[in-house]
Amino acid sequence: MQQQIHFITLGVADLARSRAFYKALGWQESSASQEAIAFYQAGSLAFALFQREALAEDANVPAAGSGFAGFTLAHNVESEAAVLALLDEAVAAGATLVRPADKVFWGGFRGYFADPDGFLWEACYNPFVTLEADGSLRLP
Repeated sequence: MQQQIHFITLGVADLARSRAFYKALGWQESSASQEAIAFYQAGSLAFALFQREALAEDANVPAAGSGFAGFTLAHNVESEAAVLALLDEAVAAGATLVRPADKVFWGGFRGYFADPDGFLWEACYNPFVTLEADGSLRLP
């Protein structure tokens, strides 16, 4: 298997609410979006929103489940000030601040917010990675 990820799809409780939230963050839907699914170009990845029950049915698994999903999404930015601005923007769009921004023992700066379905997003400044001009992240 090649070391690649092409899509991240979130199963959401209310697709219209989630679309409105990401639009408030400034995200633009792709023309590939349809009534039942929203697609966004996210750097080299595609990000999608799909009704939770429909996504579970598609994967042939139960839709029930709550609490920590066992993963987070991260948005890296170029400075500590940009982390604070990103958290403020997310909260203004309807996110819940889960962890205010603070310094991390390894030298970074981060905070967390939850989108309307509780998916955790980390807003992070990591001085040890490179953010390219196109927004992509390059690991050392």
